[in-house]
Amino acid sequence: MTNQNNILVSALDGIKVLDLTRVLGGPYATQILADHGAEVIKIESKIGDEVRGWGPPFINEMASYFINVNRNKKSVAVDLTKQEGRNIILELLKTSDVVIENFKTGTMEKWNLGYEEVLKDKFPKLIHCRISGFGAEGPLGGAPGYDAIVQAMTGMMSINGHPNGGDVRVGAPVVDMGTGLYATIGILMALRERHKSGLGQFIDMSLYDSALALMHPHTGNYFLSKKPGKATGNAHPNIAPYDKFKTATNEIFMGIGNDAGFARLCKALKVDHLITDERFLSNGDRVNNREDLTKYLEDALMNVDGVEFSEKLLSAGVPAGPVRNIEEALNHPQTLERNMTISKEDYTGVSSPIKFSRSKSVGVKHKPPSIGQNTKEVLKDAGYSKEEIQEMLSNQIIFENK
Repeated sequence: MTNQNNILVSALDGIKVLDLTRVLGGPYATQILADHGAEVIKIESKIGDEVRGWGPPFINEMASYFINVNRNKKSVAVDLTKQEGRNIILELLKTSDVVIENFKTGTMEKWNLGYEEVLKDKFPKLIHCRISGFGAEGPLGGAPGYDAIVQAMTGMMSINGHPNGGDVRVGAPVVDMGTGLYATIGILMALRERHKSGLGQFIDMSLYDSALALMHPHTGNYFLSKKPGKATGNAHPNIAPYDKFKTATNEIFMGIGNDAGFARLCKALKVDHLITDERFLSNGDRVNNREDLTKYLEDALMNVDGVEFSEKLLSAGVPAGPVRNIEEALNHPQTLERNMTISKEDYTGVSSPIKFSRSKSVGVKHKPPSIGQNTKEVLKDAGYSKEEIQEMLSNQIIFENK
């Protein structure tokens, strides 16, 4: 997309998002939108999003947990328990395309800000995205949801970890972040549909639904086998070889999804006889005889340099790579080549992985804001006078960072 001066612009320039979310799923979604040009106004309470305190580490009294999902946003601090504060939301919604919130279900309705009751008619083009733990209905409707709790409840922990090692939480908050991704997709779909209908709509996102949707292939396996699945360590339940292996120097991970790749692996390891072994002719055979195959591969790999051999396999089109820690991954030449870290002054974060041929990411337009850092600025742009803003500050309807 280019403007009249043929200057590259971002894909979501002109889209305004009112962000009433906190913690992770919602802020992750709105940072994706902000990174690609949307104007995101983050509404906080006087004490702010609680993850500001989820550290150490900290910088400028903000935890790493907060700053890495809240760049390119402006912060407005408002007391939404007061009608005057809720009136500000209604004022800001006049120019907003999207509102996203993760209050306890029923809260927006209690505040007379419900979509069906108020917002749908008052702002017919508005897209309202709600993120909740379990949705509003059903036996768990309205209950609070947290990433690890939902991992436990949807079977995700049951298929993670090692056999006989007990159920284990996935180390990254994949439910929160997955919900954030699904929410972003839903918002973009609704924006696209609005071009045809001229109308906004309500998007009902829950951590529970998203977690179930992320459980492939285990749910698919269950539908066919009626077996609930179990933890397999680093091995894949449907593919072999697909596991972590020791080498003479370091551990590597290999994932061989077809017969041609398996033949190339065998030739690279000089165990060509395995290609025609009846136990390993197809992927199904290799899965059924996983233990025998693993023993052959472990013996052969003990004589190779892990990094060098991984690169050899990759060049031959065989998926493999050395097991690295986070520091090694962030400093790897491929990470640098792909510009996957982004910095501004004392801020460093992971870049947006979405790369367009014409549209551009905004980079770090705004560092993560302090609580209420942009309160006066945003309200002035919304049409409030200096006197009105000062009166609301005095009455503690709004707050600003000192």
